[in-house]
Amino acid sequence: MTKPLPSPPKYAIGPTPPPLDPETVETLRQCETTMLGHILYWGAMDPGIRANQGHGPRTVGRALTVQIPGPCSVMLHHAIGLAQPGDILVIDRLGDMRHACLGDGVAEAAMRQGIVGAIIDGPCTDGQELAELGFPVWCRGVSPMTTRMANLAGRAHVPVSVGGVAVLPGDAVLADADGVYVMQPGDAATVSDIALSRGRIVAERRRARGDDAPPLGQLSGASRMVNEAMEPNPTDI
Repeated sequence: MTKPLPSPPKYAIGPTPPPLDPETVETLRQCETTMLGHILYWGAMDPGIRANQGHGPRTVGRALTVQIPGPCSVMLHHAIGLAQPGDILVIDRLGDMRHACLGDGVAEAAMRQGIVGAIIDGPCTDGQELAELGFPVWCRGVSPMTTRMANLAGRAHVPVSVGGVAVLPGDAVLADADGVYVMQPGDAATVSDIALSRGRIVAERRRARGDDAPPLGQLSGASRMVNEAMEPNPTDI
């Protein structure tokens, strides 16, 4: 009798990550993704990950990471039962852009578990119904073709790649109408404090200037850079 070829386990679940610090969550909840975009060059998912139907309320939570291949959603269904209130599903579709792994039925089950949103590197389905349900999803569009209990494979609580960003189990996620940011918890606490401080300083400066603000180029320093570059260089004379 021919011996079967060895294979790794079809399903795997990593250690449960610790909860996010409530103070970090509250501070991050006061930020917008655009505030982070002014100070970070990493952590932002690519613009192809968009709020479904434009429904992108500011959402903060701990990343519940999931990997599911092709038409199989077995691990996603199981992983919803692993969630803690305040988690956000972060789903790596392993390159599949055809099958939608989440619609209104899965969203209702996720909401019952306390999950506050989902980020999918692929399409969702039931786009209008999801928006009406009030369950925010950031994804790569909508597809009528759904996943099934194909029993292929899947992993949860493992590092994933979504929207060009490496996401670790338990990372802090901030999502809104402009996009999605993911950070490690310690970085999230530091960055959100900086973003809020910068926001307050900018607001105070705007109030102080009122209607007498100088031209934008003068404010930003762009005009100085241009003028300095246009001055004759003694070595060229």
